[in-house]
Amino acid sequence: MASLLASMPGAVAYGIIWGIMAIGVYLTFRILDVADLTVDGSMATGGIVFAVLAKNGTNIYLAVVISFIAGCLAGLVTGIFHTLFGIPAILAGILTQLSLYSVNLHISNKNSNVPVSARNLKQILLTSGDNTKSIIVCIIFAVVVIGILYWFFGTELGSSIRATGCNQAMSRANGINTRFNVIFGLVISNGLVALSGALYAQYQGFADINMGRGAIVIGLAAVIVGEVVFGKIFRNFALKLFAVVLGGIIYYIVQNIVVWMGLDANDLKLLSAVVVAIFLGLPYWQKQAKSKLGVKQPKKVKGENENA
Repeated sequence: MASLLASMPGAVAYGIIWGIMAIGVYLTFRILDVADLTVDGSMATGGIVFAVLAKNGTNIYLAVVISFIAGCLAGLVTGIFHTLFGIPAILAGILTQLSLYSVNLHISNKNSNVPVSARNLKQILLTSGDNTKSIIVCIIFAVVVIGILYWFFGTELGSSIRATGCNQAMSRANGINTRFNVIFGLVISNGLVALSGALYAQYQGFADINMGRGAIVIGLAAVIVGEVVFGKIFRNFALKLFAVVLGGIIYYIVQNIVVWMGLDANDLKLLSAVVVAIFLGLPYWQKQAKSKLGVKQPKKVKGENENA
């Protein structure tokens, strides 16, 4: 039990870092209604860009910003593939993700692993050696990200992006440039994922070419867990984003408990897939159960906005 309790601060730090990544997944999955698999590549891009810049003496804050921009560029490529080339979103994301593997190797000078030593970097923001500081830094990043997104999605552009995700045909009919909105949404999403990759590289002490593998599953797990646990009490948009971060923390705490109970660490990816599958299936099972019990669904008023 003592070892489990000792591992909890690390789980919280990991949970917040991946929670920021999950916010990026939330933007595409829930706001834009787009299945984007770019994140498995853009997270590694953020980590590798940060590690290479920091290793070469770049200011640590500037390195984080450039990592964010690198992720934005990855999202831009996916958006162009999807909107201008007419490639389905899921395939566009796979193409970009595949391309990023080679791009990341070139950025790292063909090194699959780039160390980020806290001893050599005086301005390192967080490290697994100091979980208290790391948690505080991660919370600050999460609060700033949520605050900026809450403000942005209340603006005219942000509202038009949300409208695009709700109904592209109606948005186009109202003069909204849906292509631009989809591209911009993918840019923001992958920028946040890359930002998370930069924080992750610092925390674990290195950036790896495969560090983003399976990121989409963990991101979806955080989104779904956050919605299921806090969906009925968190109605405000900012609180929904906060719930995603809490979902990431819960996911890593549960993961630590399961490993402590004796699960093989090699089975964690399988566990993640099962968790996501179960939580994604819950709404369907609830609907089926209600229909079998004869519970009548509320009638929709003609012309009522389903997304209100």
